Amino acid sequence: MCGRFTIFADPDRLAERFEASLPEAGLQPRYNAAPTQHLPVILNEDPPAIQLLQWGLIPSWAKDPAIGSRMINARAETLAEKPSFRAAFKKRRCLVLADGFYEWMKTPDGKQPMRITLASGEPFAMAGLWESWGAPDGSPLRTFTIVTGQPNALVAPIHDRMPAILLPEHEAIWLDNAAEPAIWQDILRPYPAERMTATPVSRRVNFVGNDDAGLVLPET
Repeated sequence: MCGRFTIFADPDRLAERFEASLPEAGLQPRYNAAPTQHLPVILNEDPPAIQLLQWGLIPSWAKDPAIGSRMINARAETLAEKPSFRAAFKKRRCLVLADGFYEWMKTPDGKQPMRITLASGEPFAMAGLWESWGAPDGSPLRTFTIVTGQPNALVAPIHDRMPAILLPEHEAIWLDNAAEPAIWQDILRPYPAERMTATPVSRRVNFVGNDDAGLVLPET
């Protein structure tokens, strides 16, 4: 699964990298992004814009928004089958912007948090799905989930799942409403392990309330 990630890249760099406008409110650096927070995504809408959506998918038919806390991830293998995700897979896909994600590796001393990034240090896009849910007062709440798949050789010793990180040339395809589900499914492959790196970081990342630059420093 993917339950925490980072996104603190310079906002102007993000806008340039993804060719999308920034939100008027700006972007807050997140060193410990967690479910229920509003985080930067790009929806399959024109023109491309970085927007802040709540992490934890709430389907449009849901009666209770608490369901979102159980739907932070969607398995790539069953997107077209699961009632909670199949409509969004066909109509509402998004890019979830990140520059790293956390997984916890079992060690003799307990679980060690690892920050996994591209070797280049560049930001990247995780495949996501989004929905719009109508709150009781009539206001819309937009939420998202991160698609996960099989791990690559780097992540496999750490965890049995990893976020579906898209190759840059596949990002536009994931957002292309004219493409076919088989094409979207095909690009949800493990990101090349040789282009990534994993670094042990502070156990302070275990607590959601900690969200500072010290979290991403290598643990020695």
